[in-house]
Amino acid sequence: MSNILIIKHGSLGDIIQANGAMKDIKNFYKTSKVLLLTSEPYSSLMSQCPYIDGVIIDKRLPRWNIFYLLRLKKLLKRYNFEFVFDLQNSSRTSFYRKFILRDVDWSSSETSLEPGQIKKDFDAYPVLERMKIQLEKSAIITSNIKNIDLTWAYTDIERLIKQYTNDEFILIFPFCSKKHKQKKWPYFKELVNRIKEVYKNKYSILVAPGPGEIEEARSLNAKVVLENNKPISLTKLISLINKSKLVISNDTGPAHIASHLKKSGIVLFGSHISADKVSLGNEYFKIISEKKLSEIKTVKVLQNIREILN
Repeated sequence: MSNILIIKHGSLGDIIQANGAMKDIKNFYKTSKVLLLTSEPYSSLMSQCPYIDGVIIDKRLPRWNIFYLLRLKKLLKRYNFEFVFDLQNSSRTSFYRKFILRDVDWSSSETSLEPGQIKKDFDAYPVLERMKIQLEKSAIITSNIKNIDLTWAYTDIERLIKQYTNDEFILIFPFCSKKHKQKKWPYFKELVNRIKEVYKNKYSILVAPGPGEIEEARSLNAKVVLENNKPISLTKLISLINKSKLVISNDTGPAHIASHLKKSGIVLFGSHISADKVSLGNEYFKIISEKKLSEIKTVKVLQNIREILN
C-alpha cells in the first residue's frame, strides 16, 4: 500500500476550507493511506476526519533548528510517500519540498502555474478555486472542494445546550488572531446589549472563546461557553455552530465553519481582504463590508439580524 501526504498546517479556517480537497484526494487514492501533516492544535480534530488515515504533527520550529528538521526528515522518510499535496503553499512548505522530501513528486501552487504565470497572480484567485486548479493538475476529480461536508465532526453537546441556553441561541465570535488585529470589529459588546434590548430573553447569546480569549469573552455581557473552565473542543465548537440560530463573526475560523454548514449568519469585513478571496459567504451567511471595520455601525448589523430572524 502506498502512502500519500497532505500538508495543511492551519489556521482553523484554512483547515476547514481544505476538507473538501482532502476528501477528493482520498477518493482518488482509495487504496492508499492518506496522512496529514498539520499543527498540534488541529491534530485531535483531524484525527477524527474520515478522509485522513493518520496525522503527523509538525511543531514548525524555526528553520535554523537543524536538529528538528533532521528529525522531521527522518520521520517523514519512514513513510516512503509516493506523492505530496501541499495545500499550505507557504515558504516553509516550499522549503520542505527542496530539502525534506525532495525526492517525492509534489502538487503545489508552484506546480499548478500555467506557462508564463507567476505565483503572485495564481495566489490572487479565491482559495477554493486555487485548490481546485491544483488538484485538477494532478488528475484529481474535484467533486467536494466547494461542497465541504463537516457532519463527521458532529458530537453530542446536549449538556452544553442545557447549561448555557434557552434552547435557541445566537453565537458571536468577536475574536481574531493577534497577527491580524485589523480583522476585529470593535462594537461586539454594544451589539450584544442591543440584541438583548430587542429580543429580550428569546435568544441566549453565547460566545465560545479559544485559548487566550476567555478573559475578553467575559467582558462582553454574553454567556461564555467553557468546559472545566477551558475552551471547548473543536468538534464541540463545530456542533455548537451547527445548532445555533444565528452566527455573527469577524473573518475568522468559526465564520468558515458556519458558512460551510450553511448556517444563518453575518460576517464582518474590512479592507484587509475580500470575502470572495477567502471563499466565504453564501445565501445564508451574509457579508457586511466597509473599508474600515469601525465604519460598520451597530445599527446596520442589527438591521441585518432583524431581517434574518424575523
